[in-house]
Amino acid sequence: MGDTPLVIVDGANVVGSVPDGWWRDRLGAATRLRDRIAGLAAEGVAEAPEWAARGPLDVVLVVEGKARGVESSPTVRVVSAPGSGDDTIVDLVAEAGGRPVLVVTADRGLRQRVTALGASVTGPRSVDRRGS
Repeated sequence: MGDTPLVIVDGANVVGSVPDGWWRDRLGAATRLRDRIAGLAAEGVAEAPEWAARGPLDVVLVVEGKARGVESSPTVRVVSAPGSGDDTIVDLVAEAGGRPVLVVTADRGLRQRVTALGASVTGPRSVDRRGS
């Protein structure tokens, strides 16, 4: 924490970017995403600014709706949005205290909101570790 760069993953958007049946088990899909991104804290994010291309990073996965209830892991803090996941992500960016923030999402509206606050953005493919 502290000065460590922050990576915030839009769980609903990243899970929803691949039509693999996630809608049948949203909690399970979010849990699998948490496990797939576990290495980001040490390894960094592909297609990201230099400061996020290597660790250490603080990684936060924001979940909403039926995906709420995913537990945090040793390398991924999970935040269950009380309402809109986008609003929770914007709040996390605003509360980052000046440290570098990268938001992982393809949502255009969210991208505009977080870049207005100084965050960088990248798309879901940058964290897809299914093949690794």
